[in-house]
Amino acid sequence: MILERPLSCEELLTTTRTVRHGLDLDRKVDPALVEDCLRIALQAPNGNNRQNWRWILVTDPDLRAALAEVYRAAFHDRNAADLARIDELPGRARSVLASARLLAERLHRVPVLVIPCLQLADAHLPQGNQAGLWASLLPAAWSYALAARSRGLVTAWTAVHLDREQEAADLLGLPPTVRQGALLPTAYPLRATFRPGPRLPLEEVLHRDGWRGGGCA
Repeated sequence: MILERPLSCEELLTTTRTVRHGLDLDRKVDPALVEDCLRIALQAPNGNNRQNWRWILVTDPDLRAALAEVYRAAFHDRNAADLARIDELPGRARSVLASARLLAERLHRVPVLVIPCLQLADAHLPQGNQAGLWASLLPAAWSYALAARSRGLVTAWTAVHLDREQEAADLLGLPPTVRQGALLPTAYPLRATFRPGPRLPLEEVLHRDGWRGGGCA
């Protein structure tokens, strides 16, 4: 799918969605196009310009299937209680869970899986707040999603498989010093247009000059 017209910056930022239902599972994606998106992603900020990100690009059907099995097991472990009563959930929660379940069931058919990783000094994540650590990877991962959208692809940001991170690492042959940050299934969409997602109004989440200072309580 080729975009009918270039997206404005605002359109790109407000309509890059996590797409689960509308993935074209039968259309191949050229890995060279994905690599082009990743080259753009490498311009994202990262701590001290260390560039210790690493990117796993998975197109092999057998490896995709094995990773999908790990993902499905983690998904069902995490959501077993809600899945057992899905029809009783509120409308939006039910819709999100059903959509997520569909992705889990079909993940092996998504043509490309991109896994952003960090190369660390040792196998252990630091104690305490890790915001600074992951700030050297996650902006680049989102830049990849934006670049993919600008080129007619869509992604589904997820990290469910990290509940079984070591199983995925073993499949990928990752050394202990490489830690995964997300999973980005990538495909062409079944439709061309997307709308901004439902979000709380800014006034409900904005605090000025501190938690109580002049903003919402």
